[in-house]
Amino acid sequence: MRLTVYLAGEIHSSWREEVKMKVAALKLPIDFVGPMEDHDRSDNIGEDILGKQPNAIAKDAAASGFNNLRTELLMKQADLVIALFGEKYKQWNTAMDASAAVAFGKPLILIRKEEHHHALKELSRKANATVETVDQAVKALHYIFE
Repeated sequence: MRLTVYLAGEIHSSWREEVKMKVAALKLPIDFVGPMEDHDRSDNIGEDILGKQPNAIAKDAAASGFNNLRTELLMKQADLVIALFGEKYKQWNTAMDASAAVAFGKPLILIRKEEHHHALKELSRKANATVETVDQAVKALHYIFE
């Protein structure tokens, strides 16, 4: 059995690479997909496809349509979603993606620090598993294949 895992969460740190390296070291049969990690590409995709927009709001609206299309398609094809709530960046997209995973009926592993327990309590209850570290999420993946 081979799994496809959607890695949802902020794109400004190397947490995805950490997951991929640890999974590779365990030789788990997992392919990874996720949001566009090139921030400029993500911000400009609407204008790249549709042409120059009249203002910043229209530019964001155009980009968000294509980013939502990409996210929905990849997430719906994934077998499982891991959503990381990090420390440094605002987590609106992570919350949206984790909620989408629940709505799509996708199994969800939520990674969040203990201090975020209260803010994410409802989402944690909807997740299949809630952990505090990338290592714990990788252990959960490993358990699937035991």
